[in-house]
Amino acid sequence: MSRHATIVLVLLFLTGGTAFTQSPHGAAMKMDCSACHLPDSWNIPASFWKNNALAPNDKVSETTDNTKKIFQHDADTDFELSGAHAGADCRSCHATLVFSEADPACISCHTDIHRNTVGDDCRRCHTSYSWLVDNITELHNDNGFPLLGAHATANCNACHISESGLEFNRIGNACVNCHDDDFANTTNPNHQQAGYSINCEDCHRVDVPMWSSEGILHDFFPLTLGHDIKDCRRCHNSGSFSMTSRACFSCHQDDFQNTNSPNHVSAGFPTQCDLCHTTAGWMPASLQNHDQMYFPIYSGNHRGEWNACVDCHTNAGDFSQFSCTDCHEHNNAGELAQEHRGINGYVFQSSACYSCHPRGEE
Repeated sequence: MSRHATIVLVLLFLTGGTAFTQSPHGAAMKMDCSACHLPDSWNIPASFWKNNALAPNDKVSETTDNTKKIFQHDADTDFELSGAHAGADCRSCHATLVFSEADPACISCHTDIHRNTVGDDCRRCHTSYSWLVDNITELHNDNGFPLLGAHATANCNACHISESGLEFNRIGNACVNCHDDDFANTTNPNHQQAGYSINCEDCHRVDVPMWSSEGILHDFFPLTLGHDIKDCRRCHNSGSFSMTSRACFSCHQDDFQNTNSPNHVSAGFPTQCDLCHTTAGWMPASLQNHDQMYFPIYSGNHRGEWNACVDCHTNAGDFSQFSCTDCHEHNNAGELAQEHRGINGYVFQSSACYSCHPRGEE
């Protein structure tokens, strides 16, 4: 034996043979070789990773329970091999045999064609099975901008404008970020001259496909029943949408002045139409504030004792006049006189009745 060979053997004896057994996977790899490699070859067939978690003793080193755990990427790491990753070449992620050097971040393997406009976690939008994005609606909900109405069918690039069409910079949730031109160019009505808010949601509904009148939010003056009209200019006829009065009389002055049954003008009715009328129609009319403003007819002793206003207001031309004696005659004035015997100043007149019984009490 040569002197050189003798020195090599001595060194191997002294080091315990580690020159041949050092793992190429780095010092951090503590797993037994048999967890991945078979006795007949260092090469690992692809089918090996599909085996059960436990392998029989004849495939791996003997253990106390005659079985040995096989390494499984899904269970033994934080990176599941699903979808396209399941059939990927190991070397495409593990460029070296030191597996701990592989970066689990998507961006370490996949070029960010969005140029960091949507973050570096591909899994927010994509799955390992496909690059196609099928959760756009959910993504917008999470970002506080639900895709409702016309936004549900809008092309992404119509809002997220970029040279490549693949960059999705946040543009903010304010309507005017996209609709500034719509606001500036609208003339019917002219939004700028009218001093309208640049927050489109103040007037327009976001859950309808068009800017039309059906999508107008009119909560400050509910367009219900009789006011459910499609032609805005029936009320907004001055050229200024913001200066239209909400007072009923501003639109219904002719109705008020031309009504004869009863004559509203001569009767001295208030011009606030909704005191008696509803938007469902002019009839039936009901002055629900009558009890507080004048005399209790919907409550107290007179509740249900009349059918129409003219039962008490016998002069249809002047509702400021009323009659108590037409109902409370007790067959003749004499009976009332007997009931009021001893009451100073008693006279058989409606005004006298009201002066003593202003709330209709006995």
